[in-house]
Amino acid sequence: MTPDPGSTVPQSQSLDTGTLAPSLQERLLVHLQHWARPRHCHWDPLALLAVRSELSALLAPLGPFEEHRFGVGSQAGCNLILRLPGRQSHLAPLLVGAHYDGPLHSPGADDTATGLAALVELARFWAVQPPRRPVWLVAFDQEELGLLGSLALAAQLRTSGQDLALMVSLEMLGYTSSQQHYPLAAMRHLYGERGDFLALVTNIRALPRLPALARRLGRHVPTRVLPVPQAGRLLPEVRRSDHSPFWDQGYATVLATDTSFLRNPHYHQPSDTIDTLDLPFLTAVTTGLALALSAL
Repeated sequence: MTPDPGSTVPQSQSLDTGTLAPSLQERLLVHLQHWARPRHCHWDPLALLAVRSELSALLAPLGPFEEHRFGVGSQAGCNLILRLPGRQSHLAPLLVGAHYDGPLHSPGADDTATGLAALVELARFWAVQPPRRPVWLVAFDQEELGLLGSLALAAQLRTSGQDLALMVSLEMLGYTSSQQHYPLAAMRHLYGERGDFLALVTNIRALPRLPALARRLGRHVPTRVLPVPQAGRLLPEVRRSDHSPFWDQGYATVLATDTSFLRNPHYHQPSDTIDTLDLPFLTAVTTGLALALSAL
């Protein structure tokens, strides 16, 4: 797929740390080549463990790192948490997450090896150029088994009284299409026919932060905002990722997505492979997130 010209921006190179470093798009592709493989916790447990080990090796050297274990038996899992300082350490942290387990019988390139690749590059960028506030980067386990990793972490944070400025879930960031589907037909008139934008699906509590966030993102990639009331319970299509437990715990939360199965016909299929992805779009999304969230 090829995005509209406005989707690819030269500023993507601003995330490089030196003139001899591979470009951001090249690094994202390398991550995808490592992680776009079956990695379901029950059907491909060894592959899932390998991805967990690779992620730990990339994230742990960047700052304070934790393995957050949850559940027992077949529902046991491990979230990976990297906590990076901000320039103003007294501010409530930003939490950015993506799940590292994959769908059943699918390499999960878009779902969500793209989110993982972006997460790691955001971590690399913020480790060198700290954002305004502290940021916690979380690789969630067992999303595909029922959001188990995010359920455990959201509940723990709420019980401990931990405040968050915003939770951002990265869920499928790399697919564009000439056609876009919607859960409600009327949305087509608001958001357009083409699937060439990044969607920000947000609860009401996050709305005050959305205008500035969408404006900054829009400098790098077409961006559309969808506010949903009642934690999305009236529109179940928008609840199917790791943002939902944070919505339910009352946190200001945003789902950043290419709209998943509403755009990508390879969702949860063996055909969800790297060659179907729009790498310039993913690069622009990653750049936009890094710079837009840095100023939050």
